Amino acid sequence: MEFDPTYFFFHSFAMPSSDFDVRILSSSLEFVPIETRVPLKFGTEVLNSVTCARVRLVVAGRDGRESVGWGETPLSVQWVWPSETSYADRLDALLDFCAKLSDIWSDDGACGHALELGHALLFERLPHILDSYNRVERTGLEPVPWLAALVCASPYDLALHDAYGVANGQPVYECYGEVFCNRDLSSFLEPAENSEVEFGGKFVADFLVSNRPDKIPVWHLVGGLDPLDVSELTGDEPEDGYPVHLEEWIEADGLNCLKIKLRGNDADWDYERLKSIGRIAQSKSVGYLTTDFNCTVTEPAYVNEILDRLKIDDPVTHEKILYVEQPFPYDLEAHRIDVHSVAQRKPLFMDESAHDWEHVRLGRELGWTGVALKTCKTQTGALLSLCWAKAHGMDLMVQDLTNPTLAQIPHVLLGAHAGTIMGVESNGMQFYPEASAREAVVHPGIYRRRGGELDLSTLTGPGFGYRLGEMEK
Repeated sequence: MEFDPTYFFFHSFAMPSSDFDVRILSSSLEFVPIETRVPLKFGTEVLNSVTCARVRLVVAGRDGRESVGWGETPLSVQWVWPSETSYADRLDALLDFCAKLSDIWSDDGACGHALELGHALLFERLPHILDSYNRVERTGLEPVPWLAALVCASPYDLALHDAYGVANGQPVYECYGEVFCNRDLSSFLEPAENSEVEFGGKFVADFLVSNRPDKIPVWHLVGGLDPLDVSELTGDEPEDGYPVHLEEWIEADGLNCLKIKLRGNDADWDYERLKSIGRIAQSKSVGYLTTDFNCTVTEPAYVNEILDRLKIDDPVTHEKILYVEQPFPYDLEAHRIDVHSVAQRKPLFMDESAHDWEHVRLGRELGWTGVALKTCKTQTGALLSLCWAKAHGMDLMVQDLTNPTLAQIPHVLLGAHAGTIMGVESNGMQFYPEASAREAVVHPGIYRRRGGELDLSTLTGPGFGYRLGEMEK
């Protein structure tokens, strides 16, 4: 792959330094394939397996002492790259691009805070790396999209933040204040035009929950193929001791929050699905619902008509809908849809569209009122989007990418520290619970939902608090 070496130079080479800074020495990558126990529908596609990218990254502190960090992200092809290009071709491209990044995340002499190094790698270098990859490696083929590139880079960035915490003997979220950071947020963010927001003198820590709760509400995903009750079972469901329909899940996990996957191109099906799940929510005393149209809607009227009809015909279900998630195509620049009319009915959250804080800024201009953060779009990017959104009065959620194993830990920590409107989504236990058996021995509370909550109390120690040494190899 041909790269222009001028792009490899950190434009922030003159960054101030501190005794807490680290330098990336090397990274290594492995892929972990995981099969789902039941299928998960993403838009027009169905997910039956996923490959996780797991990164081990070595850093050196100012004193030369080496520390190791870990990051993991599921490469959910259907979500990051919706396309008619074959699944196999898209997956192969993501695996290849992930592998190409291993050399990039290596020693080039730059020292700094994880946020500084991550920002330079992701937002100065990665766009050019992706452009070169698409021109050279994907000639004549569909290019790898930016969202997919972020997901490929995410395990490297997560490992960097973990390693930074480990190197300094601190939990990651204790490292985002003025004591550790060399520069304030004005080095990374710009306020919206005509706003009174100022990022000078502000740090990530200023926008985080200072005292992390050990227990947070958890959202359950109701997929488009999920049976709702015993009457919808076909007899092909797995017999593995886990619930197989929605009513069983609600009872087993004490669920109070349901995220409903809809089609976005079949209004009658979407409306009836909402009503059916609404009836179950009422009978089981579930308090909150949200709708996820998965980027398939092209006109605000589609969503408005469903919400308006539901408000008249089923006001209790309508009232339970806390927010609406990403109905419209995720490329905001190509699809600049004015969504104010939807946001007037229910809070409207960006998900796939929220690639970074600049996309969040554009979304706010178009009428979006909230942001669904995801660690799979990088820890650095999630934190900067969090700060920009909060500073401008936007609400937050933290959404899942069906995170198994190590990927679950940074995910739930972001949910606990972000100050979301209602906990965090977590559905890995629905689709591949046994994949996280090793991690669940040390952290049972984040891999099993009890009383509608996750228990984060075991996440202690430096970095993300993985406590890998206590897990079986």
